[in-house]
Amino acid sequence: MRTWQSAYRGVIDDSVLDALDIDDRAARWSNWIHASNAGEPTGGDANAPHTMLVAELDGQIVGWAAFGAGRDEGQSRSGELAGLYVHPEHWSKRVGHALIERVEAELQREGFHDAYLWVLFGNERAVRFYEGHHWVADGNEKIDDAGGAHELREVRHRRTLR
Repeated sequence: MRTWQSAYRGVIDDSVLDALDIDDRAARWSNWIHASNAGEPTGGDANAPHTMLVAELDGQIVGWAAFGAGRDEGQSRSGELAGLYVHPEHWSKRVGHALIERVEAELQREGFHDAYLWVLFGNERAVRFYEGHHWVADGNEKIDDAGGAHELREVRHRRTLR
């Protein structure tokens, strides 16, 4: 949550970021992880990750990435990088680089020839990061209503994996 609050400051209205409930988000992640470890479905939650990687440094999780088969309509034959976040104290220290390289390798190993991700419109730092790893905007956009609280405009980026 703190990473979201730092990464999206100036992109998403500050009042929305300040109102994020860290305890609620922690409970949701706990449920996803429990269901995943038990081999159970995640209740149809489209935000639930398929596979999760974490970056750890000195016993602390400093970043994570979630990925799997594409969840968007018509995209199940493509891999999807559903999220990649690094704690702000570890930005520009190659944590994100290590995570994205591992995700790309895992998606290839799973047989995907290409992959996509969504970037919040206006998040130029993320766009530079992904473009530096050969992900390219493909012209598709969507609006995520974020549970009715506010609208988020996202831009899709793709990458050939092989």
